Amino acid sequence: MKAPDFWGRRGGIMPLLLSPFAAVYAGATARRMARPGWRAPVPVICCGSVTAGGAGKTTLTIDLGRRLAARGVASHFLLRGYGGSVKGPVRVEPAKHGSEAVGDEALLLAALAPTWVSADRAEGARCAVDAGAGVIVMDDGLQNPTLEKTLSLLTIDGSAGFGNGRVIPAGPLRESVAAGAARCVAAVLIGQDETGALALLPPEMPVLRADLVSGPEMAELSGQNVFAFCGIGNPRKFFTTLRLGGAVVAGSEAFADHYPFDAGDMRALLAQAERLGAVPVTTRKDWVRIPPEFQTKVRVVSVTLRWEDPARIDALLDRALATEAAAA
Repeated sequence: MKAPDFWGRRGGIMPLLLSPFAAVYAGATARRMARPGWRAPVPVICCGSVTAGGAGKTTLTIDLGRRLAARGVASHFLLRGYGGSVKGPVRVEPAKHGSEAVGDEALLLAALAPTWVSADRAEGARCAVDAGAGVIVMDDGLQNPTLEKTLSLLTIDGSAGFGNGRVIPAGPLRESVAAGAARCVAAVLIGQDETGALALLPPEMPVLRADLVSGPEMAELSGQNVFAFCGIGNPRKFFTTLRLGGAVVAGSEAFADHYPFDAGDMRALLAQAERLGAVPVTTRKDWVRIPPEFQTKVRVVSVTLRWEDPARIDALLDRALATEAAAA
C-alpha cells in the first residue's frame, strides 16, 4: 500500500475523523499483546518498529545476522513474508521461491542464513530450532505475541520518525510509541532524527545510532547519471543515498512499498532511463521483485549500517546470548 499523505504530517481533519477507529485498532493490539507466547530454547532477537512500512528493520536484521555469524552462532531468520502468498512455516529456498511466494525481504535474508517464513511465528521458531538454529533473529514481529523475545529493538527511520504520531488508520502507528517502547531494550535510530521522534521515547531508553551507507556497487556509479526507481517504505532514503554516494540522479520514480513490478512496468522504466541517458538503478529489495528477464538490465545498490558506536550493539547481542545461556 501507499501511505496516505496525512500520515506524515500533524494536524488536519482526517486524523481527527479517524481517531475512533484508531482507538479500536490500538485496543485490539493491546489485548492481543497481553497473551503469553511460546518461549524458545534459544535466544530470540526481534528487530521491530511501531510504524507500518519501512523503518530499516530488514537492514538491521541483516546486520545482526552478520554479527552473530562472526561469533560462530548459527542464526536463523524468521519473518511473516509480507507480500508473499505462503503462510508457512516454510524454509525459504531462493532457487525455488520467488518474491510472490515468500516476499522480498525473505529472499534478501535467505542469501545470508537459513530463513523461515511463517504467519505463526511460534511455529516458525519451532521449525528453526528443530533445524539447528542457535539464535533466531526476527525481521518485524514486535506486535506478534506468539513468540517470547529475549531482546527487542525499536527501529526508527530518522527521516520519517513516527509520522503524525497517531495509530492506524489515523496515522502510521501500529500501537502507541509508549506501548511499543515498553517491550524494547533499546531503540535504533537510522539516520538523523529529522522529526523529533526521540523526544517521544521514554527518557531512560537507550538509543543506538546508525547511518545507512551504500555498498561497494556505488563506486562504479559515482559521477554517472542514474535513473532511480524503487518501491520501499521511504523512497527518499534511497535517492538520498545515491546522491551522497556521488551519483547524479537525473530522474526518479517511487512506487508503493513491495510493489510487484511486471514486464510492462520494466519496459516503461527502462525506456525512461534511456531517454535520460541514465543508468537504471534500484535497491536490492526491489531487484528481487523484477521479472528475471529484466534483472540484468538494472544496476543494484545495496545499503548497510554504519554504527556510531558498534560496541553498544555488540554488548546487547552478547547480553541476549548470555541471558539464554544462563537460563539453560
